[in-house]
Amino acid sequence: MAARKLVNYLSGKEMRDWLTSTHFWGPFATWSIPIAAIADTQKDANLISGKMTFALLMYSSIFMRFAWKVNPRNLLLLSCHFTNTCAQLTQGTRYLKNKYSKTNV
Repeated sequence: MAARKLVNYLSGKEMRDWLTSTHFWGPFATWSIPIAAIADTQKDANLISGKMTFALLMYSSIFMRFAWKVNPRNLLLLSCHFTNTCAQLTQGTRYLKNKYSKTNV
């Protein structure tokens, strides 16, 4: 009985409308950036782009402030950009250590 209700809800028009709206795909796309950055912390530091890391750090910092200032506050967006800021700071630190800690022989 409960399973049937769940199947009907998931296959209903409301769910299809939600899955095809920006209310689903916007947060989905936004969260893909910090998830990818966190996954990249396990890769070789030679692959990190300093310019892209800096750009994503600035982007998330600006939109983190926007998410806090907008009325009503968008805490989901704030948490996403906070997570991305932390991930980009980690990547930036790895990039700088890799680039400037090598000794010239």
